[in-house]
Formats: sequence, C-alpha cells, structure tokens
Amino acid sequence: QVQLVESGGGLVQAGGSLRLSCAASGRTFSNYAMGWFRQAPGKERRFVATISRSGGTTSYADSVKGRFTISRDNAKNTVYLQMNSLKPEDTAVYYCAVAWGYSGEAVPRSLEYEYDYWGQGTQVTVSS
Repeated sequence: QVQLVESGGGLVQAGGSLRLSCAASGRTFSNYAMGWFRQAPGKERRFVATISRSGGTTSYADSVKGRFTISRDNAKNTVYLQMNSLKPEDTAVYYCAVAWGYSGEAVPRSLEYEYDYWGQGTQVTVSS
C-alpha cells in the first residue's frame, strides 16, 4: 500500500526553523520526483518546492526561495523540507506528494494535477 507520512511540524516563533520529513513506503519512491505544497486557512493549496528523483534538480516558489531547502535521502525513502527564517505567513498545513510521471531529472511545474499521490499533511504554525 502506497503511503506518504509527513512529520516535523509544530509551533515556532518568527525567525525560527523547522525541518519537515516525508516518509514514503509501498513503492520505490526514489524513482520519482517529489514535492511539497502548503495550504493556509481559507486558501488554496499552493506549491512550495519540488525535487527530482536524484535530487539534482530543485525548484521553489518565489515566496520561499533562499529560506527553504528541499532534499531527499533515497536510501531512507524520505524527502525533507528545511525551513529557516520562518514568517507568520508560512503558517499552513504542509503536504508532500509524489509525481509518478517524472522519473528522470525533470521536475513537475507548480501545479497540483502533476502530482499523483498525497500525504495527510503536517501543521506548521509560526507566531509573530
């Protein structure tokens, strides 16, 4: 059974850091691109970052460039999102997802429909 489980969310003060993890199981996730999205209260889910199967290609939303870093450890079937210099506007539920259609070094665009399977999300709250 395919499963993505996010962890690492929590409450942090503005300027602080968190590292999110997404543990994958049930399929060889190391063969595919993966991404992070977030959904703030009352808003649509939006792209945060994506990474190719090898980790050699990454892409970020403009709002997080220079502050967030996506990485992966294929031996552990885990994708990470290191979040630094957090701001209150980063408050959201963060979701990881896998894109079955991207098995090379290309990465999906920032569109939800390019991702095929999603985790349940982890809450990140940044206080001012």
